[in-house]
Amino acid sequence: MLLNIHPENPDEKRMLQVVDVLRSGGVIIYPTDTVYSIGCDVNNVKAVARVAHIKGLKPEKANFSIICYDLSHIAEYARVNTPEYKMMKKNLPGPFTFILNGSSALPKIFKSNKKEVGIRIPDNNIARQLVQMLGNPLIATSVHDDDEVLEYTTDPELIHEKYEKLVDIVINGGYGNNEASTIIDYTSGEPELVRQGIGDLVY
Repeated sequence: MLLNIHPENPDEKRMLQVVDVLRSGGVIIYPTDTVYSIGCDVNNVKAVARVAHIKGLKPEKANFSIICYDLSHIAEYARVNTPEYKMMKKNLPGPFTFILNGSSALPKIFKSNKKEVGIRIPDNNIARQLVQMLGNPLIATSVHDDDEVLEYTTDPELIHEKYEKLVDIVINGGYGNNEASTIIDYTSGEPELVRQGIGDLVY
C-alpha cells in the first residue's frame, strides 16, 4: 500500500494506520531527512528478521540504526556521557547517525553481535511522530537503488513499485534525498567521522 502523508503536518488518522501495522509486526518504508528507510518496531524480533531478509542479511549480522524521538529517548538505549550529549544537542534533530555504546535496554537483536548502536533523530516529522506514537524506536536501514549512478531511490512511487510485495506500507512523504546521513562514531569517547554525508557537524 502506498500511503500519502504530508511531511510537515502528518495526518493523525493515517499515522495511526501505520502505527497499527507496526504494532502488529508490519514492515514499512518511510521518509527521513536524508534517504527513505525500511523499518519496523525495534522490539518485534520477527519484523526485524523480515527487514534483514529484505536487505539480504542475517538479522544478527545487520548493522541497523534506530530512530529515536528526542535526546531523552536516546538515553534509554545508549550510554551517553556529557560530551556526547552536548554534541548531539547541537546537531539533532538532523541528518546524522551517532554510533554509541548500547545500554542494557537495547533489544537482543543488537546485543547478539555488538555492543554499540547507530542512533538517529531525523529532522522529519513523519519519522519522529511515528516513533512517539508507537512508543518504541524504529529500525532504520536505507532504501538503495539498483541504478549504478544513483545510490538511493528518491521517488516514493518508484520505491512502492519495487517493494510493494515485500513491505506492508510505503509512506509517500515527498521526494527523499539521494545522500545519506553523516556518521559519527562516539564509542571511544572522542567523535570520529566514519562517513561524511549530507550533514555538516557543528562542534
